[in-house]
Amino acid sequence: MTSKRTDLLAELETILRKIGARTVLMSETVGQLVGLNSTDLKCLDLLALAGPTTAGQLAKHAGLSTGAMTAVIDRLERAGFVRRTRDAEDRRVVLVEALPRSVQRISPLYERLVEATAQLNARYTDRQLAVVLEYLSRALGLVADHVTWLQTQRPSRRVTVGRQRPVRRGRTAVAAAPRSQSLQG
Repeated sequence: MTSKRTDLLAELETILRKIGARTVLMSETVGQLVGLNSTDLKCLDLLALAGPTTAGQLAKHAGLSTGAMTAVIDRLERAGFVRRTRDAEDRRVVLVEALPRSVQRISPLYERLVEATAQLNARYTDRQLAVVLEYLSRALGLVADHVTWLQTQRPSRRVTVGRQRPVRRGRTAVAAAPRSQSLQG
């Protein structure tokens, strides 16, 4: 591989990692502004994109267990962002749908970004945008496959950063010195 290609691929990897990190941070911030955690906000976005769907389909799309998705939907429903309805064709099937007023509550927080992105997109030809779209679509597929693989892995020992566990000596608790912690992965 040429040095130029190696440099380009390294820069691309860095940019994709930064996009991922900043997207998570933006979701956290938007979630705080509307009273949702980041996972619930992203699941609501996936639901808004998909339209009415089952909890199982949404769980698969989000890469969550069905139990975790049920908890997400319960929280979103209590907060007034979604509703559950029976499928008109098969009454045994329960569909979840984003309520239009929930989108109206959240979309103003993204308007500046949407406008700035439209201006950025205008700088590129249709052909260039098609290449970007193809690349990102394939990358998204890789991420989805990786999430599926991650779900088959055993959790590592939990590490709590910055917390001390008390050491019991007689009847009093004394804070222990923090254990060395590994922050791999």
